[in-house]
Amino acid sequence: MKGDYQDLVDEISALLGAPATLENRDFRLIAFGAHDSDDDLAMDPVRTRSILTRQSTAAVRAWFEGFGIARATGPVRIPAAPDAGVFRGRICLPVRYRGIVQGYVWLLDQEPGAAGPDAAALDAAMEVAQRIGVLLAEEAKAGADLSREFLAVLTAGPGWQQEMAVSALRAALGPAGDGLHAAVCVTPWPGEAPPSVPGAAAVCVVPRRGAGPAGGSPGGGPGDGLALAVLLRLRSTDALAPALTAVARLLPRSAARPAAATTTATAAGAATRGGAPAGSRAADRAAPSAHPAGEASGAHRMTAGVGDPVRGLADLPAAWEQAVAAARAAVAQPRFGPVAQWSRIGPYRMLAGLTADAADDPVARALLTPAHRELARTAEVFLDCAGQAGRAAAALGIHRQTLYYRIARVEQLTGLELDEGEDRLLLHMALKAARLT
Repeated sequence: MKGDYQDLVDEISALLGAPATLENRDFRLIAFGAHDSDDDLAMDPVRTRSILTRQSTAAVRAWFEGFGIARATGPVRIPAAPDAGVFRGRICLPVRYRGIVQGYVWLLDQEPGAAGPDAAALDAAMEVAQRIGVLLAEEAKAGADLSREFLAVLTAGPGWQQEMAVSALRAALGPAGDGLHAAVCVTPWPGEAPPSVPGAAAVCVVPRRGAGPAGGSPGGGPGDGLALAVLLRLRSTDALAPALTAVARLLPRSAARPAAATTTATAAGAATRGGAPAGSRAADRAAPSAHPAGEASGAHRMTAGVGDPVRGLADLPAAWEQAVAAARAAVAQPRFGPVAQWSRIGPYRMLAGLTADAADDPVARALLTPAHRELARTAEVFLDCAGQAGRAAAALGIHRQTLYYRIARVEQLTGLELDEGEDRLLLHMALKAARLT
């Protein structure tokens, strides 16, 4: 299909004697013609960004739509606007199918006073644009069918219902259904699914069922709302980097800041206190913003989780559960995210599968109140350091005697003896589970 678009864009470029680009109605780049001009104005900032990032900004989209291109049925000339980064005027050919705009073909207009494309050439180009509209509409319909089948797999009950849904999705995907895929969960998702995601075989929006602290409902996530589900095609189990990059682009730029802030704070603290090495797991957990009883849990921060790659679709429901768990772990531990892989979230692989009642163990309730926030952080770091007082004190930046005093207070509040392995395990898991609230 992509090759068809490129051929049609090249045909328009040849008809009008200018390089053309094709974008869908959301201003995401689909295909573009070769630029062989030495004219610096031929590649202004708006056109360059569109080609390099394969999309335009919301401000650029609003500016162009202000010229009525979404309602137009013929070519629209748009003047240059250097202040907006548009150094050359544009000719926009609306791509429509049955009256509905499917996308836009863009060409650089000639300089004022120069002869541009004549009416006959523009009419011929619009006929090609209509053929593009048919392809885009067919692709949108196929995508809607895949989205419906994909959603059915993720929401079907276990047993024969899930087996039927998987069979239907396999039929819709054709031979590609037997390939290698990864399930991705992006949560919380604000609305409709994007029209396209690079490398995705199917995309849909999944209702999240509120399941309390540990998200015990299958297919659920933290809280109520929506999650975006993406079925990514993979070339090999070792080639996850392109997939992770595609997923990261779905997140707002601010989503990566909490993790960066935590790392920065940790590095600064270790440098000033001579404690645990910056970037170490113990130092990350010792950061004040990361403790389980913290005031800002990040529950509304958008994160993404990626399940282990699966071949074929039979294991897709389990891969989706992994992706949901990884996304929740990225909220609990910013060091995992903002795009977390199931294979790297450690104990949260088990904790995310607990029911709310099982995760909310009464032994830790008093410790997890705001009044004992520092004690909870101390206990978690101490247990993360395998009970080694020297490592824990260094990570926390406190004297060893202060650590011993705090651990004694933790034992008083919980009734546990942290010299006992099972008591340590219980408290450790209770503190980790609290991060999933």
